[in-house]
Amino acid sequence: MTESAPDRQPGERSAVAAIRDAIVRGEFVPNQRLVEADLSDRFGASRATVRAALIELTNEGLIERVQNRGARVRAVSLEEAVEISEVRMMLESLCAAKAAERVSDAEVGELRELGERMQAAVAGGDVVGYSGLNQRLHRRIREISGQRTAAQVLERLRGQSVRHQFRLAMRPGRPQVSLPEHLAIIDAICAHRPEQAAEAARAHLGSVIEALKAADAEVSPLHS
Repeated sequence: MTESAPDRQPGERSAVAAIRDAIVRGEFVPNQRLVEADLSDRFGASRATVRAALIELTNEGLIERVQNRGARVRAVSLEEAVEISEVRMMLESLCAAKAAERVSDAEVGELRELGERMQAAVAGGDVVGYSGLNQRLHRRIREISGQRTAAQVLERLRGQSVRHQFRLAMRPGRPQVSLPEHLAIIDAICAHRPEQAAEAARAHLGSVIEALKAADAEVSPLHS
């Protein structure tokens, strides 16, 4: 875990990004206490900078502050994860449509290559690799769309629901279900078909919501 500590001396923005990334990657788990002194040492930032970063991340919903106990990673319930996915459905369909309108020939080639790599990962049983490519595809669609406001909101939502996303990604058979959904989004964007791209994105997030509910139903007896 210590290998992710940056060499640079980050300012407040960099500290926010570094702590956020650690939460998104699952290095800090739900309900884990976040100690300012430890974070200061890990990320090479002052205590004041870390304190300000924790306040910002609290506003984003990634962290919660408990009276007399400091800050900890906020746990997100299944119900909230479903709500987040419903919001993502609307915003990601918007980004997919915008991307279909704006995508360049070079970006078409990039998206096609990502699709081929995702197919290879699924065929080879590389679940972790597929999960990483999945995240990269969604990020590139947001970037190509040029819809910065939606992209910023989606990045925050992704961080809040990362634990549920990881559980879902590791579920047996899930990549085989989501792969054709992602390929449909790629095809529509590359064909410059905004309405089709938006519908493919909505279909994918609808599938995510149903899979979240199914996965929780299977493991709920093991959780409080």
